[in-house]
Amino acid sequence: MRSLLVLLALSLPATAEVGAERAGKLEHMVIQDCGSCHGLTMKGGLGSPLTPEALAHAEADGLALIILDGVPGTAMPRWRPVLSEEDALWIANYLKEGAK
Repeated sequence: MRSLLVLLALSLPATAEVGAERAGKLEHMVIQDCGSCHGLTMKGGLGSPLTPEALAHAEADGLALIILDGVPGTAMPRWRPVLSEEDALWIANYLKEGAK
């Protein structure tokens, strides 16, 4: 599984650049959709915490893959049908830096 994630990560963009309007929509999605499971303050709930401290060990591209492809056997859904790779990487970096 780890080697698969490494191979998939190679296809992700190096940086996540989205426009201000898209960033606002993604931020709203994080608060509403991610917050419904991970807690509105991202400190955990049904899903694990998504605070910078909790994600310190994780690489942004790995987090982006989890966002895109979900986690089988858990409540974490696939977001690939509605998010681009750039969107997912932006969200991963946003969470690692601390959602505002």
